[in-house]
This record gives sequence, structure tokens and C-alpha cells, in this order.
Amino acid sequence: MLDKNGIAKRIAQEVKDGYYVNLGIGIPTLVANYIPDNINVVLQSENGLLGMGPFPLDGEEDADYINAGKQTITTLPGSAFFDSALSFGMIRARKVNLTILGAMEVSENGDIANWKIPGKMVKGMGGAMDLVASAESIIVAMQHVNKAGESKLLPACTLPLTGIRCVKKIVTELGVFDVLPKGGFKLVECAPGVTVEQIQQSTKGKLVV
Repeated sequence: MLDKNGIAKRIAQEVKDGYYVNLGIGIPTLVANYIPDNINVVLQSENGLLGMGPFPLDGEEDADYINAGKQTITTLPGSAFFDSALSFGMIRARKVNLTILGAMEVSENGDIANWKIPGKMVKGMGGAMDLVASAESIIVAMQHVNKAGESKLLPACTLPLTGIRCVKKIVTELGVFDVLPKGGFKLVECAPGVTVEQIQQSTKGKLVV
């Protein structure tokens, strides 16, 4: 199976030259470490940074440079800082080509639920609703099952929705999946050492092999 870094490394292969990309909190932030050197990609952080680099090395952190998840980051030559209003102006104006998000649940129609955590107090949905409504393409980085071993790829989401029919691709520890236009999770790749049977047992939504 893929660990969190393995998921991020696989998603980095989906990033294309010239893309403007927004990385969500959690696993998506790790994608910055695996962008191929031979392509030019601009990472946008919704808290006000264009030109985000990889995580800093130990001892080289600057507490003033953080991403939306409050992790310390680096900047690349030519990067720019701005306020949140301008950041979301970029997002809502569809200037972001690709958004990579985490999720609690994804439905076979491409609906996503990623802001409400059962049993926990949350401050709100953050910027996720703007991102899923505006990005040209959305890839979800998530664990295939929850801590109880229950599938997070479902016929329909049970948690409050963040966006409807917006997810195009999902990468989990078990594999890579495309969301089909008429519904269903199409298995594109199995993770190393993972069988189709394992994926079928862990997927509650419609799976197309």
C-alpha cells in the first residue's frame, strides 16, 4: 500500500507544465515535495502566496512563511504575497487549473465531503467550497477506509457536502480511481502489492474494474 508520501508522489505525476495548483491541508501539502524538476508549476496557497516551494529543511524554517495548514514552507524566486481577498479572487475567477484536496468521503457521482468531522468541533468549511466550485480539475488525496475500516468511497456521502459532481480523480493508499461521468469509480491503477479483490472489499460505491 501507499503511505501518505506515496499518495502525494503519485498525485504529483498528474501535475502538468504551466499549471497553477492549489494544495489543500493534509496529504495534499506533501505534493509540493514531488513536483518533477522538468516542469514549471506555480503553487497557490489560499492564505496569500503564489510560488510556494517545498517544506524547509530542519533548522531553516521561517515562522512567517506558512501554508493554509499553518505549516512552515519555502518560497521560490518570483513568488508573491497578498491578502486573502485577492487569493480568493484568483480562485473564484478560475485562475487555478488544479486543486488537490483531502476528503472524509467521496460519492460515486463525484460529490465531496471534507469539512465536517463527526464528533468534533470545527471552525467552518474554510476555503474548500470556493475551490471545488471554481477549479478546472479536482484530485482527492485520501485514505480509502476510515479508522473503523469502513469505505470512504461511497454510493452517496453521509456527511455534509462541500461540492457536488466536482471530483475527477482519487488517489488512496490502495490505488488510483477516475470518477466516471455517469457515476462510479473506475480503477486506473492498483497500488504496489494491492490486489483488485482488496480494493473491491474496501469500496462501498460502484467500482468499475
